[in-house]
Amino acid sequence: MKIFVDSANLDEIEDALKRGFPRGITTNPSILSKEKKGDFKAHIQKIIDLLEKYGYDIPLSVEVFTTDPKEMISQAESFVKAFGRYKNLNVKVPIGWDELAVIRELRQRGVKVNCTCCMSFNQAVMAAMAGANYVSLFIGRIRDTGYDAYSIVSQVHQVFKEWNYPSEIIAGSIRHIHDINDSLRAGADIVTVPHKFFKPFVAHPKTDEVVQQFITDFQAWMAPDNGAAVKTEPAVAAAKAEQPSAPRVRRRVPAGSGRR
Repeated sequence: MKIFVDSANLDEIEDALKRGFPRGITTNPSILSKEKKGDFKAHIQKIIDLLEKYGYDIPLSVEVFTTDPKEMISQAESFVKAFGRYKNLNVKVPIGWDELAVIRELRQRGVKVNCTCCMSFNQAVMAAMAGANYVSLFIGRIRDTGYDAYSIVSQVHQVFKEWNYPSEIIAGSIRHIHDINDSLRAGADIVTVPHKFFKPFVAHPKTDEVVQQFITDFQAWMAPDNGAAVKTEPAVAAAKAEQPSAPRVRRRVPAGSGRR
């Protein structure tokens, strides 16, 4: 089970890296388009710099932004040239007939490939047969078509296991927290998750309640016992009451004193 961060936002990525759980980063052209305009390669380099700053050596997926197969290969090579010192770079290539040839060519050149935009069992299988290192199934978008996304993930997982394919299944297009849980239960090797889901993913109202109870109880136990002095007063009074009283001595009145 692995969790990837599906983001190109530097603050979001760093926020996740500080917490130790990411096992990869995925980006795509739409995600990048949400960031402040600037140099594309410079932005990817900043992501790599963050990974290195926090001591990570995890997959980073960068997607081509063309539909022309020859241009895809050219872009992939430019990515390798620009970011090749980061050995865990993966080039994202969408599934398609011509794109299968792109995947094969890149793999022959030693470029790691994440085949993205898979919506069906057959697309995932074909991508794996072409040599993709990762096969990304889009859970939310598959569900939009009326199909059972988790059934597809489960079927692909079973076939990869039976055929000993090394390709790993990435579940993407996550829209709800339960998508994360259900994708993992269905057999996804990886779920790539938008940053907004991470905090609620580890939250639970009962956890907050119990933690607060633990703190409150301990603070009460550690506090000075202000009632101690009040409690001793009755004890002192009781002790005094229990002490034997001194015997009374009768004074002898001398004869003729006039007192009677």
